[in-house]
Amino acid sequence: MTFRSLRILALATVVAACAPLPSVPEGPAVAPRGDPIGSLDVGRDLEERLLAIDPQDVTAADVRDTLSRFPAPRVVLLHGGVFPVHLAMTSFAQFMIGMGYPAAQIRHPADGSWSHSPYESSERVAGMIAWAYERDGLRPMMIGHSQGGMQVVKVLHDLAGTFAAELPVWNPLTDRAEARTTIVDPYTRQPRPVVGVQVSYASAVGAGGPSGVLPNQWGVIGRLKEVPDTAVQFNGYFLGIDWFAMTLADARLDPFRSASGRVEVRNVVLPAGYLHVTVPVTHHLPQNAEFRRLLDEYRATTEKPDEATMPGSYSDNFYYAADNWASIKKHWVLELKRLVRERRARAG
Repeated sequence: MTFRSLRILALATVVAACAPLPSVPEGPAVAPRGDPIGSLDVGRDLEERLLAIDPQDVTAADVRDTLSRFPAPRVVLLHGGVFPVHLAMTSFAQFMIGMGYPAAQIRHPADGSWSHSPYESSERVAGMIAWAYERDGLRPMMIGHSQGGMQVVKVLHDLAGTFAAELPVWNPLTDRAEARTTIVDPYTRQPRPVVGVQVSYASAVGAGGPSGVLPNQWGVIGRLKEVPDTAVQFNGYFLGIDWFAMTLADARLDPFRSASGRVEVRNVVLPAGYLHVTVPVTHHLPQNAEFRRLLDEYRATTEKPDEATMPGSYSDNFYYAADNWASIKKHWVLELKRLVRERRARAG
């Protein structure tokens, strides 16, 4: 790729990511203290509605009328490493909010930022995931772009104990490591190590390429495509042509894979017209009635989108947004069902 092409892509990022964004609630959100399972009180009828939802077929009405009345898992967004590409992940945060996900569970609990830098310590992110799980009773999710996608895999390996046998809990409200390497599991109500805590869903798009030579990624570069058991589901997104990540056309050449065979791993090849730098720029989709209808109808049933039926243009990044959103909704439902069933088991 020529220097001129790189400049054009950078300019496209700035223009797309700086487009007007919808207004959202401001300010940080403090995660609740206490027992997140025992304190759940939404009523039997609403619980029954939740338990009746098919996680593979979550509608806009399910989100609006049922899921929005429950807690939501924390979603940790990790942006790429070149300024101002973080604005692309901010755009994806606005997309999620426009589709009905609570802003408070995306924003950083203390400073209100939308996403984490890949240069931030991965151990810190792992410790924060354990902190959120302890408080919410819902396993968090992670979504990464470019070098942030590499960071997603690195955090999963941190949680798996690949690099160290112990990890401290990281409190995002104080921005400090706590003097403990265990949490109280909200299900067993017993201490358990941070190492071994899972996320329910993780995804990475455009992970790999020259950024693997940077010191902050040395530990994961040889393990980038090995997904440990600290994710329940992992979606790896590949662009048809991606000079930045050095992947061309077909994820089958070097796909993401479950290290143990127990993780649900999906490798999805996006259309070749999608651009590495701008693929998360999706904040405009919920504001368009036709896009919103298609997003609601989309089901993650195919590994490769049909470009002939792709709505809009490549710059809309529809399939990246739709496929991620389907998995986010799925695990929002599954985590809540797990929580409700545990609450009922205790009461029964």
